[in-house]
Amino acid sequence: MKYNFDEFVDRKNTACVKWDSLEPNYGSKDILPMWVADMDFKSSHEIINALKERVEHGVFGYNFIPDSTYDSIISWVKTRYNWDIKKEWILFMPGVVAGFNLGIRILTEENDGVIIQPPVYPPFFRVINNNKRTLITNPLTVENGKYTIDFHDLEKKIKSAKVLLLCSPHNPVGRVWSREELERLAKLCIENNVFVISDEIHCDLIFKGYKHINIASLSKDMEEKSITLIAPSKTFNIAGLYTSVVIIPNEDIRKKYENEISKLEIGHVSIFGAVGLEAAYTHGKEWLEEALVYIEENADYAIDYIEKKIPKIKVIRPEGTYLLWLDCRGLGLSQGELNKLMIEKGRVLLNDGSTFGKEGEGFLRLNIGCPRSMVEEALMRIEKAVNTVL
Repeated sequence: MKYNFDEFVDRKNTACVKWDSLEPNYGSKDILPMWVADMDFKSSHEIINALKERVEHGVFGYNFIPDSTYDSIISWVKTRYNWDIKKEWILFMPGVVAGFNLGIRILTEENDGVIIQPPVYPPFFRVINNNKRTLITNPLTVENGKYTIDFHDLEKKIKSAKVLLLCSPHNPVGRVWSREELERLAKLCIENNVFVISDEIHCDLIFKGYKHINIASLSKDMEEKSITLIAPSKTFNIAGLYTSVVIIPNEDIRKKYENEISKLEIGHVSIFGAVGLEAAYTHGKEWLEEALVYIEENADYAIDYIEKKIPKIKVIRPEGTYLLWLDCRGLGLSQGELNKLMIEKGRVLLNDGSTFGKEGEGFLRLNIGCPRSMVEEALMRIEKAVNTVL
């Protein structure tokens, strides 16, 4: 491999959420953090060098977004997903969460229904509750060891909704929705005049044998009823540059969105955000392809280890992302007891499954976007913790 993903990079004392919040929140530095969804890999040389070159210029005044940055986004989406997007469809936000927050605000009024599909990324709940919208849940179901959409339930509930907030690929369960599933979902939304806000921040992190499809690319009708959110942040481990892309083909909706951005003065992209994004989408393919091989091997290793040494924990094999969804219900513990066990006995920090909705109670989310040595250490700590209650 050209890139060394085995390299351990010490992130302590860099104001790092994942590592430097351990002592303030848990009273210890010796806990292994396997939670926040960023990676512990260095970004690609091309991104680092592009940022260095811009730093060397030495002047960091007001900037605008050049055509080359737009071109890099358009080319990336076309090449990887065969979706032709136009420059005028593209807007910018500091993050995907801010992006779907604003989408909810322009597409709905207070008390309007918004559908989500738990267990799902915790901000999906917050954006609905904080904006006083009505939460409608369409929980995922598990069939033959695989999470699927409950379309029977969705058909009943969608009539009460204005927006479906889609997680694609799905965080935390790792599903990469198939064309058949997305077409069925799109058909229901179009028939019921429901707009889709699609959080596709993990769309580049797809394992062999699977393919991400932008739901907006399915048809012109779906384009007109979609806001798509993407970013290089998860893909290339540059979340700290705070630059995300909003794609809105519908001109009327886009104008409303632009107006809200203007009112809030939040649509600006920093010099380094623009440079990092353009370098990632222009030169990042080789780094990403190698990273995906490494991450999938991490997943294989972790699943094999858990099946052989911690069989009370079940893992549903992910189709994408760098997250593993661990079903710990076989341990017979409450969520609080499970969290305490991992922290106090295992000295390892994972995400609390209940924050992804009640459907996540008894689960933990494990981040494997890190050197193999960290995955190995985390699994040994989890095994040690589990052995204390068996």
